[in-house]
Amino acid sequence: MATRLDFEKPIIELETKVAELQEFSQRHDVDVSHGIALLKARIEETKERVFGSLTPWEQVQLARHPQRPYPMDYVKRMCTDFLELHGDRRFSDDRAIFGGFAKIDGRPVLVIGTRKGRELKENLDVNFGSAHPEGYRKALRLMRIADRARLPVLVLIDTPGAYPGIGAEERHIGEAIAVNLREMFRLRVPIVVLVTGEGGSGGALGIGVGNRVLIMQNAYYSVITPEGCAAILWRDGSATPRAAEALKLTSGDLIRLGVVDEVVPEPLGGAHRDWEAAATTVRDALLRHLDELVKLTPEQLMDQRYAKFRAMGVFEGKGQ
Repeated sequence: MATRLDFEKPIIELETKVAELQEFSQRHDVDVSHGIALLKARIEETKERVFGSLTPWEQVQLARHPQRPYPMDYVKRMCTDFLELHGDRRFSDDRAIFGGFAKIDGRPVLVIGTRKGRELKENLDVNFGSAHPEGYRKALRLMRIADRARLPVLVLIDTPGAYPGIGAEERHIGEAIAVNLREMFRLRVPIVVLVTGEGGSGGALGIGVGNRVLIMQNAYYSVITPEGCAAILWRDGSATPRAAEALKLTSGDLIRLGVVDEVVPEPLGGAHRDWEAAATTVRDALLRHLDELVKLTPEQLMDQRYAKFRAMGVFEGKGQ
């Protein structure tokens, strides 16, 4: 059964009426095309009204929509000859992060992405999208191979954050993320990062250092989840919408703050309503940025990546 978010209900109701009219028309051989056309026009108007005025918390809910395409769904639609590689050569293979070589528009690339599941068994298998240290070490191992082979790196992110459990701490999750941050700045190949859904804290940043950082229209990227922020600052779960507003985590906020380079548009109503159209838009955006970056020398790529992240952040205060 399809998940219905509260703000989607007016649209779902109209779509249900259209389906009922179509069924009535077929069963009784009655022409109701005019009524269906009017309802469809109303659906489009309602979509524009609803999705044109989402609150930050509503956008977070949309970014987490269970029917939203995940990174692997985009890979299957954008890439050919995908060959997944496994393991960090130290501990195990973390399925919360995948990586492998593929072709996009005939161009060889390395694709790194996070995994989520659509049912309980899948989610348990991929730890609900939260990677362990070995996931970040696997990603870095593959990126170093791509660097030696002079292949561009594409990173697709949709994770609530790195796994905060005891096992992850025992195997040094903080160190794994920190090493990735350092080493990704040293890679001599183009890196394009896209946040497709959730961009959760260091869990996202651990594979998110790129020459270009893109975000989908209804995705979010934040240092903490709104629920976590509300619990820490207000100690009140009802403050979650307030926290989402304060965190400035939406795609619109992030492009204004200079944290991301481009907002990738989604089909009206969200990517979950048209996977194929969303994948086409994503593919075009990634290729456009790759075309720009492959013209740069390795030294220019490293300098540009470093300067990009050094320029983030605004400091306000009185003079000395």
